[in-house]
Amino acid sequence: MNDTASAYQPRRRHRSDFLRLRGLRHHLLHWGEQLKPTPERPLLVMVHGWMDVGASFQFVVDALREERTIVALDWRGFGLSDNSGSDSYWFPDYLGDLDALLDALSPEAPVDLLGHSMGGNVVMSYAGVRPQRIRRLINLEGFGLPETIPEMAPKRLADWLDELKTPQQLKPYASLAAVAERLMKTNPRLSPAKAQWLAPHWSREDENGQWIILGDPAHKRANPILYRKAEILACWQRIAAPVLWVEGDSTDITKWWGNRYPRADFEARLAVVPDLQRHTLSEAGHMLHHDQPEALAAAIEGFLGAA
Repeated sequence: MNDTASAYQPRRRHRSDFLRLRGLRHHLLHWGEQLKPTPERPLLVMVHGWMDVGASFQFVVDALREERTIVALDWRGFGLSDNSGSDSYWFPDYLGDLDALLDALSPEAPVDLLGHSMGGNVVMSYAGVRPQRIRRLINLEGFGLPETIPEMAPKRLADWLDELKTPQQLKPYASLAAVAERLMKTNPRLSPAKAQWLAPHWSREDENGQWIILGDPAHKRANPILYRKAEILACWQRIAAPVLWVEGDSTDITKWWGNRYPRADFEARLAVVPDLQRHTLSEAGHMLHHDQPEALAAAIEGFLGAA
């Protein structure tokens, strides 16, 4: 990649600040702060996926036709937010952080809530636990995980114990250009300009002049707690807000889980959501907010503005 290539130029500039949530300093990105949220256009909160950052939503925010107040969060252990300080990360902590964030930013009024991938899974559970806090909910490819059975627990726990004894590391990169190349390798649809803009939000330079990904390596450890589908569905079926499910037409979940998570299983899970709409983006994969930000923005605005 050419180091002199022009980076993406945002149409809407964000402001960064930090907010302490549950003892950890969290990084927030703000857009449209000059506008006051209303019941018809409340605060829109965006939360990212695993090994991503809040700045990842910049392209979609730029593509929105109308100004509104938006906040994106860096989850604990990602971006500029504090690491947890522990040797493992726990899914309920994301719910706790999100609850604390909404208490701080919108204690009285419901919000519109959007999550991608891991963030999509978090917002779906949260909306079932705190249905009164959400006006409308958008899930961008938060598929969840394959079903587990109790007999899997001993091996999962053993794997976790073994990994606790092994230091976890993320690969360093020689330059920002190398980070951008890595982003494009993961997602070939990502343009060089967008990759170059994302790279400094996705990494930092260390004392040795190498660029380190802004993610706590502890995220790589196995989760010792099994994914219990029945518990997830108990939350999903309590969601009171209208839900928009968005996926890319090129996403293939068999690449992640093979035949352990049939599409029919996922469809059965979505069927328990009381008020669900679907939208598929053409020429988009899992990073659909990078692949087709204009089309995604149109779908978001159509859904959030619907009567």
